Amino acid sequence: MNSFTYRLLSMSRARKRALQLVVDIIILNAVFVTAMWMRLESFDFLTNGRVWLVMIPVLPITLYFFVRLGFYRAVLRYIAGRALITILMGSVLSGVAMSIVARFADLPIPAPVPAIYTVLTFVCIGGVRFGFRELINYSQNRRKERVAIYGAGAAGRQLVQILLQRSDYMPVAFIDDAKQAQGTHVGGLMVYPPSQIEALIRNNGVNVVLLAMPSATRARRNQILRKFESLPVLLRSVPGLDDIMAGKSRIDQINDIGIEDLLGRDAIPPRPELLGADIRGKVVMVTGAGGSIGSELCRQILQQKPTRLVLFELSEAALYNIQQELEALLSVRRLDVAVTAVLGCIMQERLVERTMRQFKVNTVYHAAAYKHVPMVEHNISAGIRNIVFGTKSVVEAAIATGVESFILISTDKSVRPTNIMGASKRLAEMLCQALSSAPHASGTTISMVRFGNVLGSSGSVIPTFRRQIEMGGPITVTHPDVTRFFMTIPEAAQLVIQAGAMAKGGEVFVLDMGDPVRIVELATRMVRLHGLKPILYAEPPKTKSFNGEIGIVFTRLRPGEKMHEELLIGNDPKATGHPRIMSATERHQPLSVLFNALSFLQSACERNDIDRIRAILVEQHTDYQPSRDIVDLFWQEGEMPDAFGPEPAAADQPRLTLVRG
Repeated sequence: MNSFTYRLLSMSRARKRALQLVVDIIILNAVFVTAMWMRLESFDFLTNGRVWLVMIPVLPITLYFFVRLGFYRAVLRYIAGRALITILMGSVLSGVAMSIVARFADLPIPAPVPAIYTVLTFVCIGGVRFGFRELINYSQNRRKERVAIYGAGAAGRQLVQILLQRSDYMPVAFIDDAKQAQGTHVGGLMVYPPSQIEALIRNNGVNVVLLAMPSATRARRNQILRKFESLPVLLRSVPGLDDIMAGKSRIDQINDIGIEDLLGRDAIPPRPELLGADIRGKVVMVTGAGGSIGSELCRQILQQKPTRLVLFELSEAALYNIQQELEALLSVRRLDVAVTAVLGCIMQERLVERTMRQFKVNTVYHAAAYKHVPMVEHNISAGIRNIVFGTKSVVEAAIATGVESFILISTDKSVRPTNIMGASKRLAEMLCQALSSAPHASGTTISMVRFGNVLGSSGSVIPTFRRQIEMGGPITVTHPDVTRFFMTIPEAAQLVIQAGAMAKGGEVFVLDMGDPVRIVELATRMVRLHGLKPILYAEPPKTKSFNGEIGIVFTRLRPGEKMHEELLIGNDPKATGHPRIMSATERHQPLSVLFNALSFLQSACERNDIDRIRAILVEQHTDYQPSRDIVDLFWQEGEMPDAFGPEPAAADQPRLTLVRG
């Protein structure tokens, strides 16, 4: 935008209106001169003073009409076609005024001149306005991203009108699958078939495609996205219909393509009777309430109207954030639910039990746990305490206080684990299984829900890939063939709640995660949908990516990581009342044997005896397959076992009894 145009736009409204009046006076006089010349084919009339007398009343009358018609209230840069009606009415009234004045004052104005003047006034007054609008738009559009909109329906048409008011996008065309729409014009834009996408991008300079299909399923959106993967465009979308209807998003909110759209997996509507069975009218407690799964569980639970929701969380910041979010949600939805935030650690046995007893908790969702595999591998004792003994603390408190339902949130990494985190989770599962059949726990239904990665969590690769793409790469992938299961956080939370409601005691529920996804393919699709070209490197490039390219570098599996995760230990899952929830009854040690092993494990953790810790995990039939190297930070630094406490005397040192079968 040049400096002259910028100065015009930055003027006050009053000055802009005054300028329009001055310009219109000049235009009206010029139009009158032109009309006289066209009729007389001579400029001799310019020296005749009586000719100019006609403009003395016509000018103020014309400007008065324009003012009364609201013509000067319109913002020039946004002037629309309906303004032509106002200009036409003003021009006709001005021409009629000229004809009347000339006739009654007997002025030397030829009879056809008012008609010619009327036409020229309409053309010139309107032409100046719309010409100025196009000049402004041209100046602004040179800096805008040229976009095509996929979907010429109601959402697409509304989006065009919104984008025309924005300074960052310039819509140039529609793309639509409907044959009856192809070749037509919608909102002034041509509708093209998907087969012409590549030519459209090339010929119109399109570098962004906006997906305006809020009601489309994820599977359908995934089909559309695949059409653009090999094209040099950035894909973005408007929010889904559910989010728009719920008031979470607006139609004009332009988002990056959600990774859930890439997976193309549609969620199954939840069963209301299962969602509310363990929650409605009850006191519910969520441990790890500030985490990815814990916080979503809290959101879902709140909608089922418990009498109280107890948030138990170690991180003060995370606890504060989720409490504030839930309080706002309560206000918006006018829900009568007490939200109680308890700051504490799950290994504080007295605090956990006191919390459950104080608030008379009926249902516990135990989501608190460490989940970053490499972090736990480097801090093994801390990981064991948190996952194994933290679970023991919570489940025993639940039994002691008469909690009706206890649900452990587990992970696919507990199946034939190769890392401490997974082995600890499997041991925690086995503890819950053993306690579920204990006589003293008969009043508490204990179950476990096992699933894989959730999209967007702090432990997911997705946020990491996004950051790496924004920084220009390279993207790091551990191995070309590594695969993982993925599920959205809301779907996982809903299925956890529904699985817990179906529990009879001791079941391991396994969520249907769909097919495993190759991580390198996920990274490649993310790069392409950002309008960039992925380049695979055997080793990190020496310079940053350029010319629209981003490198994908293969590093190596980190300590304890598996190539492929699994969800089932055995091969005999049982169907449940929900198509995406399976049930498995898996072997576990007798409770007395487990408690005996846990006492050895606690002693080993206190002394940071990593060899003994790994041996106990192996011998308790967790199917743990430890890697060759120990990467625990203290073990690596050469700390002796007694650095974490005195070694028990030989006579008092417990001996591990192996239990087979």
